[in-house]
Amino acid sequence: MTNLADSPMTSDSSPVTEQPALKMEGVSVYYGSTPAVREVFLDIPTKQITAFIGPSGCGKSTVLRCFNRTNDLIPGAKVKGNVFFRGVNLYSKKVDPVEVRRRIGMVFQKPNPFPKSIYENIAFGARINGFQGNMDQLVEGSLRKAAIWDEVKDKLKDSGLSLSGGQQQRLCIARAIAIQPEVILMDEPCSALDPISTLRIEELMQELKEQYTIVIVTHNMQQASRVSDKTAFFNAEATDQGGKLGYLVEFNDTVTIFTNPKQDYTRDYVSGRFG
Repeated sequence: MTNLADSPMTSDSSPVTEQPALKMEGVSVYYGSTPAVREVFLDIPTKQITAFIGPSGCGKSTVLRCFNRTNDLIPGAKVKGNVFFRGVNLYSKKVDPVEVRRRIGMVFQKPNPFPKSIYENIAFGARINGFQGNMDQLVEGSLRKAAIWDEVKDKLKDSGLSLSGGQQQRLCIARAIAIQPEVILMDEPCSALDPISTLRIEELMQELKEQYTIVIVTHNMQQASRVSDKTAFFNAEATDQGGKLGYLVEFNDTVTIFTNPKQDYTRDYVSGRFG
């Protein structure tokens, strides 16, 4: 198996402004024989926040899942094209998908803590991934990075399910951090949260991007404009089978996407004319 940690593209090999963290070349996704996304070319910059926006059914989450091969877990799903991380094609037969998901963590739309203690929510994944260091330090450090340590430090034996929705989502972010990824994918992480919790998650993302590359799917254009450095706008067209086929319309700096987009579809979407 290819070891992603030993791949030729290391964090010191070139300035981060020149080296994408993730790269898609001609990626198309099918569910069975039905195409869902067509021919995506995309470079995700290192240690920045990239937002995916677009109307429902345009393939944003499908594209996001390509980065850590969680589409593999959907029966009938098939990915064509190339996805590179640290110079390695993630869809090579030599690459272990489990290792991919350790390097590229995922935070889902609905907070999903394990039915375990707060401590074990953090320790469990690290333990099964072979962590040999000081577990107490790892748990505390991960919870601190997720800005929840002060709220839970005196109740680490309590169930993770006992926390509020916003706290549960930060616990899930801490759980993702604990396995020491390089990239964190977030699929609408604030859609089930109240405005105050949403603001805390957004502030947390700004802190985390100093250490991690973050890609977020969001339906909230205001959120995308607030938190992201780059924005990819996806749209969809109707297929002969009555479904939707997603495609990438435009990818650029977030300021450009929201103030001076190149494509009319992008301008219409960010101005609220459709979607």
